[in-house]
Amino acid sequence: MIKANHRDMNNTMENHLNIAPHDLVSPDGAIINLLRIDKVTAEATVFIQNISPTFMGFSIPKERVFFNIKSTVAQLGLDGIGIEYQLDKKNGCAEIKVLIKAIGNIATELLQHLNVGAYIGKLFAADDRRRVRNPEYLSRMFGRSDRWGSPLLSLGGLQGSDNLILDKIDGRTVAYLTLQNGRVAYQPDIYKFLPTIAKLLSMNISIRDLISIYQEWKAFLPKNIEHDDDLLLVRTLPLHIRTVFARVVPELLSQGYTHTSASILQPDTSASGDIYELYGKSKRELTDIPLEFYTLEPYREYVFFSDRDQLQECLEDSKTLFKAFSTAPLPKEDGAAVYVVKESQIFDLQPSDWICRDIRQHDFPGVAHSTRQALLVERYIEQQPSYPFLKSIDSGWITSQGILLSRYFPSPLMKRMLLSDQVQRCLKGIYFQIPSQSSGDFFSEEDHALLHDLEKFGIPVFWVDQEGTGKILQFTQKPGWDSGMFIPIDKVQYFLNSTLFGIYGSNLMEGQFDKELRELFEGILKMRDETEHPLLNKKTPITLITGGGPGSMATGNRVAQELGILSCANIVDFRQQGNSVVNEQKQNPYIEGKMTYRLEKVVERQAEFNLDFPIFLPGGIGTDFEFSLEEVRRKVGAVPAHPILLFGEPNYWKSKITSRFQCNLTTGTIKGSEWISNCFYCVTTSAQGLKVYHDYFNNKLPIGKDAPTQPEGFTVV
Repeated sequence: MIKANHRDMNNTMENHLNIAPHDLVSPDGAIINLLRIDKVTAEATVFIQNISPTFMGFSIPKERVFFNIKSTVAQLGLDGIGIEYQLDKKNGCAEIKVLIKAIGNIATELLQHLNVGAYIGKLFAADDRRRVRNPEYLSRMFGRSDRWGSPLLSLGGLQGSDNLILDKIDGRTVAYLTLQNGRVAYQPDIYKFLPTIAKLLSMNISIRDLISIYQEWKAFLPKNIEHDDDLLLVRTLPLHIRTVFARVVPELLSQGYTHTSASILQPDTSASGDIYELYGKSKRELTDIPLEFYTLEPYREYVFFSDRDQLQECLEDSKTLFKAFSTAPLPKEDGAAVYVVKESQIFDLQPSDWICRDIRQHDFPGVAHSTRQALLVERYIEQQPSYPFLKSIDSGWITSQGILLSRYFPSPLMKRMLLSDQVQRCLKGIYFQIPSQSSGDFFSEEDHALLHDLEKFGIPVFWVDQEGTGKILQFTQKPGWDSGMFIPIDKVQYFLNSTLFGIYGSNLMEGQFDKELRELFEGILKMRDETEHPLLNKKTPITLITGGGPGSMATGNRVAQELGILSCANIVDFRQQGNSVVNEQKQNPYIEGKMTYRLEKVVERQAEFNLDFPIFLPGGIGTDFEFSLEEVRRKVGAVPAHPILLFGEPNYWKSKITSRFQCNLTTGTIKGSEWISNCFYCVTTSAQGLKVYHDYFNNKLPIGKDAPTQPEGFTVV
């Protein structure tokens, strides 16, 4: 069972997030044994410890693992070639036998001071699967920068991309870096500093800046090698790379030249990758340095979501997302999250890729105990399965833009992290399966607030609603709304442009309005071709919203779906609550778009229907409340005076409305608002309803403040 390996899976993914080194390199290793063969040659055993379990060298053929001597040591003339490799993944260590060769007098002197304990190099895993093959992968990084403004890839500064020419050779991307005229030479007093350098190597302290003090540029010296024991230090324009490893390609160097094993440029290279160390013998001047490239871990590639065309396409396929979520470890009660940055990742998801947490629900002590409250909230945030991903983004370990898959909609307490500058820059979508761990399909008030904030900050939210509508729904707010709905992703623009009709009525009875509603909406659809009203014309689609339950609501949603009208619902959690007398209302099966509410927010839910044209069918207390609310919305000017249809016999609506309206009219409690009565129209047939709409859309309907009062509280058509 997946649950059995729950803890190991978490450790696997968190290792990728919490280990600072990249997975193609190891930490620096120190000499544990040194055998001097002659004055220019030695054999050293280098031991490397604390290697990350994610180091790719543990899983690829040994012949693809190379020892890389420190570049500063190489600049002084020492080369180190790995001749035997022993890697131990279980203990996170490696032992390498290295042949050290001194090129030139400075290196010969330095070799005499080199001792056990000196840190001289690391391992590089040249994983062929990570080799950059398409030049476009790199060229799209030109002109882009990281969060601190440093170029992602350039030669000669942020705008220096013209100096970095990319080509495709033997199925890989190669860049030829043009060399500047001249070469680097050392001042004579470098010899006095060599003992200090040897000591600093034992302390694993960077000496790059120190040796640069003794280097000087000889602009007129030739870039060739006259003698076997000469070291050639050449320079290119300053290279900046953040998105890849670069490696000198030895077989593409000019004949007679050999580059030292300090051939790896890491993704933190910043203007320091401009000196290259070569030896050999050739009268022909060297003109350029060939580099090949290896990609970073997907999370750290600085890849932009806009460049991930294939990922964006597969996120529109519900089957792909349903399958991706099926890989989340059990039990379903636990929270689970994974951050996805590329298409292949979403297709190859494994249980070990997810971070799972057993999130325990508990009460907080409140503001009266502010210190304890803050501590418990912080601990609760750290329990969330999305926390390690968001923390890594905020800390800069995750640099690629991507999406978050989460079993449950993120806790509102995660708002601070979700809306932070760096997370907002990287997070391009949140996909969840279930709105709430405690309440299932129903969002809390705080959830609604978080949805609004995410929408404002440009982070789209998607409900992977496999067990409900069977579709991918996107949270969508119409312009001017303070609320939103989850809409099928292929209908979002349809919804944004649509005019909203709505049906209120009893959940206990469907009534006899199926035929009339069908004919009404068929007539409305046809009427679009005949009018140019802003709310009804050829370019304006129609959306229907109900309460999502059975009875009249199911009738409305079914008719809408059958006619190709977007069928939506605002659904309340009407499950039995103790001694409640509310009839449980199960969601009807004809809903395409929806928003959900917990029972205590039933009043707020009603205010968020935002209908342009409400339609009332016979109903009970809930319908009475909805009627009153639509009255109030027009009275206070929250919505324009659009016509409202009351389907049913006039005597039924007189018994509900007339006595109350006449009482208010007689007592003067609605003085100045009597006109509200001309917004309601009692109809018994679809033809009557269509007549009302036809007159309204053609500006012939007497409605609003300047129209007559209807003494019965509504107009009988």
